[in-house]
Amino acid sequence: MKALDKIRKLKEILEKHGIDNAIREAELIVSHCMNLGRMIIYRDNPDIPKDINSDINELLKRRIKREPIQYILGCTEFYGLKMKVGTGLLIPRPETELLVEEAIRIIKHKKNNPSLPHFTKGGMGGLNLLDLCTGSGCIALALAKEFREAKVYGTDISETSIEYAQNNAEINGIKNVTFIKGSLFEPLGRLTFDLILSNPPYIRKDDLKNLQPEIRDWEPVGALDGGEEGLDYYKVIIPEAGNYLKKNGYLLLELGVNQADTVRKMAENAGFMNIYLIKDYAGIERILVAQFE
Repeated sequence: MKALDKIRKLKEILEKHGIDNAIREAELIVSHCMNLGRMIIYRDNPDIPKDINSDINELLKRRIKREPIQYILGCTEFYGLKMKVGTGLLIPRPETELLVEEAIRIIKHKKNNPSLPHFTKGGMGGLNLLDLCTGSGCIALALAKEFREAKVYGTDISETSIEYAQNNAEINGIKNVTFIKGSLFEPLGRLTFDLILSNPPYIRKDDLKNLQPEIRDWEPVGALDGGEEGLDYYKVIIPEAGNYLKKNGYLLLELGVNQADTVRKMAENAGFMNIYLIKDYAGIERILVAQFE
């Protein structure tokens, strides 16, 4: 069978099983199994050997059971990085890139405007960054790649997450990052930071059952469940963050739907200032930024 015929066949099957963006996923599966780029497949339309065709069919069986395509392929992309992912790990989301983008913007703005009060001395070499609930390490690694002289830390209570994060650092050749197993701030001792970022679990417990099958049935509940109101982690992170932030440092948090007002009030009550919100691609207030005096 020709590659493009196989892609069309997969697309039809995936659509029948309710898979969104079926053509793209069909291309990914065929491209992955043939170890050929999408453009080469469309240009040359090569024949698929029998053994490769069997591999494609096996991946298709997994996908129609609603196993995430990222788990099936074993990797995904995040902010230009190749991230290894698998069972037991939260899959990086595109909206989380907004968190990284805003952190980079803040740091570069400070760097390029000497008149502004700086949150670190000694240039980028004095910059300490922290990613709480690091998961795959995607946030920490994106920042560590952008600011090679900075020291970046990531913590997570999951041993699986720490192993994936360390592996992803090696895959991407990033050395200025340290991943530590532990709950939130607990393993950090007396370290202080210029920016603290987190994409914590924020799904309301009652809403977990309504998530897409790929999320509900496959991704780790511990990386999704934010408690009855979805706010459990914010209630810990926000009051504690001030103990770990340097003067004029920033806290950046990813938020769930309709959580912005409540989390903003938490930050105000904890003494943060210059608080603002950033909307995601769907118009949801997704990122909260707050400065520590």
